[in-house]
Amino acid sequence: MAAAGDADYSPPPRRVVFAFYLTGHGFGHATRATEVVRHLVTAGHEVHVATAVPEFVFTAEVRSPRLRVRRVLLDCGAVQADALTVDPLATLEKYRETAVVPRESILRAEVEWLSSIKADLVVSDVVPVVCKAAADAGIRSVCIGNFSWDVIYAEYITGAGYHHQSIVWQIAEDYSCCDILLRLPGYCPMPAFRDVIDVPLVVRGLRKSRSEVRKELGIEENAKVLVFNFGGQPAGWELKQEWLPDGWICLVKLDMERQVRLWPISYHLYLFADIILMKSHFCRICLSIEMIGRDFLTGHWKPYLLRALTLQPCYNGQINGGEVAAQILQDTAAGKKCTLNKFNGARRLQDAIVLGYQLQRAPGRDVGIPDWYSPSKTETGVGPTSENIETKGNAQSCFEDFEIRHGNLQGLTDTMAFLKTLSGLTGIELKSPEKQPRERTAASVLFDWEEEIYIARAPGRLDVMGGIADYSGSLVLQMPLREACHVAVQRNHPSKQKLWKHAQARQHESAGVVPVVQIVSFGSELSHRAPTFDMDLSDLMDGEKPISYEKAREFFCRDPSQKWAAYVAGTILVLMTELGVQFTDSMSILVSSAVPEGKGVSSSAAVEVATMSAIVAAYGLNITPRDLALLCQKVENHVVGAPCGVMDQMTSACGEANKLLAMVCQPAEVKELVSIPTHMRFWGLDSGIRHSIGGGDYGSVRVGTYMGRKMIKCAASDLVSKFLTSEAPVQSDCYKEDCTDLLKSEAALEYLCNLPPHRYEAVYAKDIPEVITGDAFLEKYGDHSDTVTIIDPNRCYSVKAPTRHPIYENFRVEAFKTLLVAGDTDEQLSALGELMYQCHYSYSACGLGSDGTDRLVNLVQEMQHRKTSDDGSSGLFGAKITGGGSGGSVCVIGRNCARSSEEIVEIQQRYKAATGYLPILFDGSSPGAGKFGYLKIRRCSSSSPIPI
Repeated sequence: MAAAGDADYSPPPRRVVFAFYLTGHGFGHATRATEVVRHLVTAGHEVHVATAVPEFVFTAEVRSPRLRVRRVLLDCGAVQADALTVDPLATLEKYRETAVVPRESILRAEVEWLSSIKADLVVSDVVPVVCKAAADAGIRSVCIGNFSWDVIYAEYITGAGYHHQSIVWQIAEDYSCCDILLRLPGYCPMPAFRDVIDVPLVVRGLRKSRSEVRKELGIEENAKVLVFNFGGQPAGWELKQEWLPDGWICLVKLDMERQVRLWPISYHLYLFADIILMKSHFCRICLSIEMIGRDFLTGHWKPYLLRALTLQPCYNGQINGGEVAAQILQDTAAGKKCTLNKFNGARRLQDAIVLGYQLQRAPGRDVGIPDWYSPSKTETGVGPTSENIETKGNAQSCFEDFEIRHGNLQGLTDTMAFLKTLSGLTGIELKSPEKQPRERTAASVLFDWEEEIYIARAPGRLDVMGGIADYSGSLVLQMPLREACHVAVQRNHPSKQKLWKHAQARQHESAGVVPVVQIVSFGSELSHRAPTFDMDLSDLMDGEKPISYEKAREFFCRDPSQKWAAYVAGTILVLMTELGVQFTDSMSILVSSAVPEGKGVSSSAAVEVATMSAIVAAYGLNITPRDLALLCQKVENHVVGAPCGVMDQMTSACGEANKLLAMVCQPAEVKELVSIPTHMRFWGLDSGIRHSIGGGDYGSVRVGTYMGRKMIKCAASDLVSKFLTSEAPVQSDCYKEDCTDLLKSEAALEYLCNLPPHRYEAVYAKDIPEVITGDAFLEKYGDHSDTVTIIDPNRCYSVKAPTRHPIYENFRVEAFKTLLVAGDTDEQLSALGELMYQCHYSYSACGLGSDGTDRLVNLVQEMQHRKTSDDGSSGLFGAKITGGGSGGSVCVIGRNCARSSEEIVEIQQRYKAATGYLPILFDGSSPGAGKFGYLKIRRCSSSSPIPI
């Protein structure tokens, strides 16, 4: 009891029980949480930590019976393919297994546990489901962090799989049960939270001096020390001394045993280290230099480390976030209201709008966030102040900044939009770079805007008929799509080339100025790849000759996040290798593609053709569209390592708007451009299942096809020998001579599609096995004579279906082409549709089908055969999987009328209702790269518009 007159006396706070849930994604969250826990325990409270992080991370710093650690896994963070690369689809599937499937049991278990420890407050960093568990238990909850998994996973969904979309909504709903978010510096939009309190940076206090830590580790005071602060390296990875400047020491986090031993002093490593090598977004609030992934993986560290030594620390914000957060948690547990609701509604609306803009991004479509929605400097410490924000009401038209010295826009709105994007880049340097995506910031310093820039455009393609039969010599019918890739190229003398900072560092290390290639790819964040790539042109040389394609493939595969650069820089190597072109100038390349990846519409071919077309224009080379397409196929086959045929590149290079490119792939002979009759129409519908011709299914089917061809040739050769040595009577000498000549031609068969279906069925079909193992084939037949695939002796290959498919597909395509001009009747459209259905099911027989594409084709069939109330017939007549199969898109044929368009929309909606994914619609056509030509532009010296 207080004594009389003790007016200022207040009773000591009661002991509070905190349940502190922590994500198991790395140790960074645990390091931060430990500082908050330390303050809570010091204040006399009890903290129960629930996490998958090892216990020693906490007990090494906080030794108290009031701290208890419980091992439990309630989220999965991000699944990484390697130390630097996130696997979006694997992450979504892992989260589903971890937290969605067992959701009900998790909620029951956590409510029971919270009751058993008599928890007063739940704290989460930033595990979603526990916010719901706290609400079910009737306990308040607080989250701590600068990001939330709903926003992170939303980006993964845009690039990996919309069928997991419900995960994001569930996570956001769980977060909405949270009472308060303690928001840390460097945050992203987090619209799911109701109330927000901004707290300073959480930093653990120092217990030892720099000299003490160095002495403890036996490191001299003047030695330069690098701390390698992340794991996830592949097995066998080894740090090499030559990666470091002379005399440097590097401390590496090797394994858990090593981690345990170093953990008590690990935080103090930051104090005594000169440089920290980390994969962190901390650079948003402090000064740092970015090391590109390829240089990291190949050990090209020295230029970055030496440049980093010149940087000065610049973070001036408070660093007592642990103490501040702990006090707010205590006050909240005591029932004190800690938030001011005045601005929370506006803040949530702002976050929702910003996130909405970010999720609208698509390759080739620049969605800038309006300045008035961007966070102010007072909120983040990194953005512009409100008085510096300028509206965009005075934006000029996209043609006014550039003089077009060659070519014309041909009325293409996407090309106009690309020029507008280029125009917008010229002013980015004047704005705060933190507000811009990395790709836009890099692109703004890519070009010398006073010099000429060359622009090429190449569309994707819709495979109407032919598909995978292209590498067997089939006739194919392909339509260039409206969606296209634009590439801008500028060549500069190496001494005048504008270089990124890390490239400058690399140049300083070299003997002199050397030509470089710098590439920026728009839409990189959607595909979770690095937005930039650069290399010295000498990297493509082996002495006086270009490096081999095999070495090039290894070079581009070193960093998975930059493997995409093989499609772009590979065009340079192919021009050097095949045509002897010598590149002595530096080259800046900007790639902006609206052809979505993994949809089976030749996004890679569009990039290759647009890039090579722009380079050819910039260097004044004379290459026909057909030859350019064949060169681009070499890029994909030999540099990228994808065993595609040539129809994709040929369509992108040689196609014309609203016409089907009829081409015999032997190897690439354009027969004609067939105008699409005005009464019919083709659409593409994306299944949402990612397609890749570099995948195993496509490659194994190609191997099986070439195995079948080799078997047919050997069988024909054996029959020739029997005919020549047999004395058995035949119908006539003339018949024997003709048959022998036919068999000889089949024994020399170069393309399977030159074998008619009746000959296949009559002579060879019965002897082609359904499957064969690689070693059995190699033992009996030797090689399969395909230069772009390799037989795996330990694999079993399907042979009969892949052999039969191109033989019959060529016949179907010939019939399809003939029927196109047969007249405007439903019978004509039905016959064309039937041919497409047959092609679709033949793909499935080869093992190249998918549930998504089958569902779309079935929906088209349902539309075609259903009876309508007004007794009208359906507008749709057929559909098939396209390109390399195994997902991607389907091509639909229908009558060019309003009913067809309505049915396409209905199919989209029904597919979404069944799968959660709304198919992308490909509708329309545009000219190929050859028809477009190129643009040569230069920024205008005056502000007067240039007439187009």
